[in-house]
Amino acid sequence: METAEFVRTLDREGQLLAAAAEEAGADAKVPTCPDWQVRDLLRHTGVVHRWAAAFVAEGHTSPRPVGDPPDLDGPELLAWYRDSHRHLVDVLTDAAPGVECWTFHPAPNPSPLAFWARRQAHETAVHRFDAQSARGGTPTGIATEFAVDGIDELLRGFHARAKSRVRTQEPRVLRVRASDTGAVWTVRLSPEPPVATREESGGDADAEVAGPAAQLYLALWNRLPVPSVTGDRSLAALWREKSAIV
Repeated sequence: METAEFVRTLDREGQLLAAAAEEAGADAKVPTCPDWQVRDLLRHTGVVHRWAAAFVAEGHTSPRPVGDPPDLDGPELLAWYRDSHRHLVDVLTDAAPGVECWTFHPAPNPSPLAFWARRQAHETAVHRFDAQSARGGTPTGIATEFAVDGIDELLRGFHARAKSRVRTQEPRVLRVRASDTGAVWTVRLSPEPPVATREESGGDADAEVAGPAAQLYLALWNRLPVPSVTGDRSLAALWREKSAIV
Protein backbone atom coordinates (compact mmCIF):
# COMPACT_ATOMS: atom_id res chain seq x y z
CA MET A 1 0.00 0.00 0.00
CA GLU A 2 1.15 3.54 -0.78
CA THR A 3 1.48 6.29 1.82
CA ALA A 4 -1.48 8.19 0.38
CA GLU A 5 -3.67 5.08 0.77
CA PHE A 6 -2.72 4.83 4.43
CA VAL A 7 -3.58 8.49 4.96
CA ARG A 8 -6.97 8.02 3.30
CA THR A 9 -7.60 4.99 5.50
CA LEU A 10 -6.57 6.93 8.60
CA ASP A 11 -8.93 9.73 7.62
CA ARG A 12 -11.88 7.37 7.15
CA GLU A 13 -11.20 5.27 10.24
CA GLY A 14 -10.88 8.30 12.51
CA GLN A 15 -14.18 9.70 11.32
CA LEU A 16 -15.84 6.33 11.93
CA LEU A 17 -14.26 6.15 15.39
CA ALA A 18 -15.62 9.58 16.32
CA ALA A 19 -19.08 8.78 15.01
CA ALA A 20 -19.24 5.52 16.96
CA ALA A 21 -17.98 7.22 20.12
CA GLU A 22 -20.63 9.89 19.79
CA GLU A 23 -23.36 7.27 19.41
CA ALA A 24 -22.07 5.18 22.32
CA GLY A 25 -21.48 8.06 24.73
CA ALA A 26 -18.44 8.73 26.88
CA ASP A 27 -19.65 6.47 29.72
CA ALA A 28 -20.06 3.36 27.55
CA LYS A 29 -17.87 0.37 28.34
CA VAL A 30 -15.47 -0.82 25.65
CA PRO A 31 -15.88 -4.61 25.50
CA THR A 32 -12.62 -5.12 23.60
CA CYS A 33 -10.66 -3.11 26.21
CA PRO A 34 -12.38 -4.12 29.47
CA ASP A 35 -10.67 -1.48 31.62
CA TRP A 36 -11.79 1.37 29.36
CA GLN A 37 -14.83 3.51 28.80
CA VAL A 38 -15.26 5.43 25.56
CA ARG A 39 -13.75 8.54 27.15
CA ASP A 40 -10.51 6.58 27.76
CA LEU A 41 -10.47 5.46 24.14
CA LEU A 42 -10.86 9.03 22.87
CA ARG A 43 -8.20 10.37 25.23
CA HIS A 44 -5.70 7.68 24.34
CA THR A 45 -6.18 7.84 20.58
CA GLY A 46 -6.25 11.64 20.46
CA VAL A 47 -3.01 11.92 22.44
CA VAL A 48 -1.33 9.36 20.18
CA HIS A 49 -2.49 11.27 17.09
CA ARG A 50 -0.95 14.49 18.39
CA TRP A 51 2.23 12.70 19.48
CA ALA A 52 2.67 11.16 16.02
CA ALA A 53 1.90 14.42 14.22
CA ALA A 54 4.59 16.24 16.19
CA PHE A 55 7.36 13.94 14.93
CA VAL A 56 6.46 14.61 11.32
CA ALA A 57 5.55 18.29 11.63
CA GLU A 58 8.51 19.25 13.83
CA GLY A 59 11.11 16.77 12.60
CA HIS A 60 12.00 15.29 15.97
CA THR A 61 14.71 12.66 15.55
CA SER A 62 14.65 11.15 19.04
CA PRO A 63 11.86 9.71 21.23
CA ARG A 64 9.47 12.02 23.05
CA PRO A 65 6.87 11.19 25.72
CA VAL A 66 3.30 10.73 24.56
CA GLY A 67 1.96 13.28 27.04
CA ASP A 68 -1.36 13.61 28.82
CA PRO A 69 -4.80 14.38 27.40
CA PRO A 70 -6.61 17.58 28.36
CA ASP A 71 -9.11 17.56 31.22
CA LEU A 72 -12.14 17.31 28.95
CA ASP A 73 -15.17 15.06 28.78
CA GLY A 74 -18.42 14.66 26.87
CA PRO A 75 -18.91 16.76 23.72
CA GLU A 76 -15.76 18.80 24.41
CA LEU A 77 -13.64 15.64 24.53
CA LEU A 78 -15.19 14.38 21.30
CA ALA A 79 -14.48 17.72 19.59
CA TRP A 80 -10.88 17.57 20.86
CA TYR A 81 -10.49 14.07 19.43
CA ARG A 82 -11.86 15.14 16.06
CA ASP A 83 -9.45 18.09 16.02
CA SER A 84 -6.53 15.78 16.96
CA HIS A 85 -7.41 13.40 14.16
CA ARG A 86 -7.85 16.16 11.59
CA HIS A 87 -4.51 17.70 12.59
CA LEU A 88 -2.71 14.39 12.07
CA VAL A 89 -4.33 13.80 8.68
CA ASP A 90 -3.41 17.32 7.57
CA VAL A 91 0.19 16.97 8.78
CA LEU A 92 0.68 13.69 6.94
CA THR A 93 -0.99 15.03 3.79
CA ASP A 94 1.13 18.18 3.69
CA ALA A 95 4.49 16.68 4.76
CA ALA A 96 7.42 16.54 2.35
CA PRO A 97 8.01 12.94 1.19
CA GLY A 98 11.63 13.11 2.41
CA VAL A 99 10.88 14.34 5.92
CA GLU A 100 13.30 12.90 8.49
CA CYS A 101 12.05 12.01 11.97
CA TRP A 102 12.10 9.31 14.62
CA THR A 103 10.33 5.99 14.12
CA PHE A 104 10.13 3.11 16.55
CA HIS A 105 10.00 -0.33 15.00
CA PRO A 106 11.85 -2.13 12.21
CA ALA A 107 8.99 -3.30 9.97
CA PRO A 108 9.87 -2.41 6.37
CA ASN A 109 8.81 1.13 5.39
CA PRO A 110 10.20 3.25 2.57
CA SER A 111 10.41 6.43 4.66
CA PRO A 112 9.56 7.95 8.05
CA LEU A 113 6.47 9.52 6.49
CA ALA A 114 5.33 6.12 5.25
CA PHE A 115 5.99 4.67 8.70
CA TRP A 116 3.77 7.18 10.51
CA ALA A 117 0.98 7.04 7.93
CA ARG A 118 0.95 3.25 8.14
CA ARG A 119 1.26 3.09 11.94
CA GLN A 120 -1.49 5.62 12.58
CA ALA A 121 -3.83 4.02 10.03
CA HIS A 122 -3.56 0.73 11.91
CA GLU A 123 -3.72 2.38 15.33
CA THR A 124 -6.94 4.09 14.33
CA ALA A 125 -8.50 1.08 12.62
CA VAL A 126 -8.10 -1.08 15.72
CA HIS A 127 -9.46 1.63 18.00
CA ARG A 128 -12.32 2.30 15.59
CA PHE A 129 -13.26 -1.34 16.06
CA ASP A 130 -13.13 -0.71 19.82
CA ALA A 131 -15.46 2.29 19.51
CA GLN A 132 -17.91 0.39 17.34
CA SER A 133 -17.85 -2.49 19.83
CA ALA A 134 -18.85 -0.02 22.53
CA ARG A 135 -21.63 1.33 20.32
CA GLY A 136 -22.97 -2.11 19.39
CA GLY A 137 -24.19 -3.35 16.05
CA THR A 138 -22.11 -4.66 13.17
CA PRO A 139 -18.63 -3.11 12.93
CA THR A 140 -17.40 -1.72 9.63
CA GLY A 141 -15.36 -4.25 7.66
CA ILE A 142 -11.59 -4.14 7.24
CA ALA A 143 -10.18 -4.36 3.71
CA THR A 144 -8.23 -7.56 3.08
CA GLU A 145 -5.08 -5.88 1.73
CA PHE A 146 -5.00 -3.51 4.69
CA ALA A 147 -5.47 -6.40 7.14
CA VAL A 148 -2.59 -8.35 5.60
CA ASP A 149 -0.38 -5.28 5.89
CA GLY A 150 -1.40 -4.86 9.53
CA ILE A 151 -0.54 -8.46 10.38
CA ASP A 152 2.86 -7.91 8.77
CA GLU A 153 3.45 -4.72 10.74
CA LEU A 154 2.49 -6.40 14.00
CA LEU A 155 4.62 -9.50 13.50
CA ARG A 156 7.68 -7.97 11.83
CA GLY A 157 7.48 -4.59 13.58
CA PHE A 158 6.03 -4.49 17.07
CA HIS A 159 7.10 -7.96 18.09
CA ALA A 160 10.58 -7.63 16.67
CA ARG A 161 11.28 -5.13 19.43
CA ALA A 162 12.94 -5.95 22.74
CA LYS A 163 9.67 -5.01 24.45
CA SER A 164 7.84 -8.06 23.10
CA ARG A 165 6.89 -10.50 25.84
CA VAL A 166 5.93 -13.32 23.46
CA ARG A 167 8.76 -15.69 24.35
CA THR A 168 9.29 -19.37 25.07
CA GLN A 169 11.96 -21.15 27.07
CA GLU A 170 12.65 -23.57 24.22
CA PRO A 171 12.58 -22.72 20.49
CA ARG A 172 9.09 -23.06 19.01
CA VAL A 173 7.60 -22.17 15.62
CA LEU A 174 4.22 -20.49 15.18
CA ARG A 175 2.72 -20.23 11.70
CA VAL A 176 0.27 -17.45 10.87
CA ARG A 177 -1.83 -17.96 7.75
CA ALA A 178 -4.33 -15.62 6.08
CA SER A 179 -6.54 -18.27 4.51
CA ASP A 180 -8.20 -15.99 1.98
CA THR A 181 -5.01 -14.52 0.50
CA GLY A 182 -2.27 -17.14 0.80
CA ALA A 183 -0.14 -14.79 2.92
CA VAL A 184 1.90 -16.76 5.47
CA TRP A 185 4.28 -15.76 8.24
CA THR A 186 6.66 -18.00 10.19
CA VAL A 187 7.27 -16.75 13.72
CA ARG A 188 10.21 -18.25 15.59
CA LEU A 189 9.79 -18.08 19.34
CA SER A 190 12.59 -18.37 21.89
CA PRO A 191 13.82 -16.58 25.04
CA GLU A 192 14.60 -13.64 22.70
CA PRO A 193 12.08 -11.41 20.87
CA PRO A 194 10.14 -13.25 18.14
CA VAL A 195 11.63 -13.36 14.67
CA ALA A 196 8.99 -13.33 11.93
CA THR A 197 9.50 -13.87 8.23
CA ARG A 198 6.88 -13.56 5.53
CA GLU A 199 7.19 -17.06 4.19
CA GLU A 200 6.40 -20.65 5.04
CA SER A 201 9.82 -21.82 6.18
CA GLY A 202 11.55 -23.85 8.84
CA GLY A 203 9.70 -27.12 8.31
CA ASP A 204 6.68 -28.07 10.36
CA ALA A 205 5.29 -25.52 12.78
CA ASP A 206 4.42 -26.37 16.39
CA ALA A 207 1.14 -24.52 15.93
CA GLU A 208 -0.71 -22.61 13.24
CA VAL A 209 -3.26 -19.84 13.63
CA ALA A 210 -5.32 -19.18 10.53
CA GLY A 211 -8.37 -17.43 9.20
CA PRO A 212 -9.53 -14.71 6.82
CA ALA A 213 -7.10 -11.79 6.93
CA ALA A 214 -9.53 -9.29 8.48
CA GLN A 215 -10.50 -11.65 11.30
CA LEU A 216 -6.91 -12.75 11.86
CA TYR A 217 -5.77 -9.12 12.05
CA LEU A 218 -8.23 -8.35 14.83
CA ALA A 219 -7.49 -11.65 16.57
CA LEU A 220 -3.76 -10.96 16.67
CA TRP A 221 -4.56 -7.58 18.22
CA ASN A 222 -6.67 -9.52 20.77
CA ARG A 223 -9.97 -8.00 19.60
CA LEU A 224 -11.52 -11.27 18.38
CA PRO A 225 -10.91 -14.98 19.03
CA VAL A 226 -8.44 -16.64 16.68
CA PRO A 227 -10.54 -18.20 13.89
CA SER A 228 -8.62 -21.49 13.77
CA VAL A 229 -5.78 -23.08 15.76
CA THR A 230 -4.05 -26.34 14.88
CA GLY A 231 -1.18 -28.00 16.70
CA ASP A 232 -0.06 -26.85 20.15
CA ARG A 233 -2.87 -24.58 21.31
CA SER A 234 -0.74 -23.30 24.19
CA LEU A 235 1.16 -21.11 21.71
CA ALA A 236 -2.07 -19.37 20.72
CA ALA A 237 -2.84 -18.94 24.43
CA LEU A 238 0.66 -17.55 24.98
CA TRP A 239 0.05 -14.99 22.24
CA ARG A 240 -3.23 -13.88 23.80
CA GLU A 241 -1.65 -13.62 27.24
CA LYS A 242 1.63 -11.93 26.36
CA SER A 243 1.19 -9.98 23.10
CA ALA A 244 -0.39 -6.81 24.46
CA ILE A 245 1.67 -3.84 23.27
CA VAL A 246 3.47 -2.05 26.11
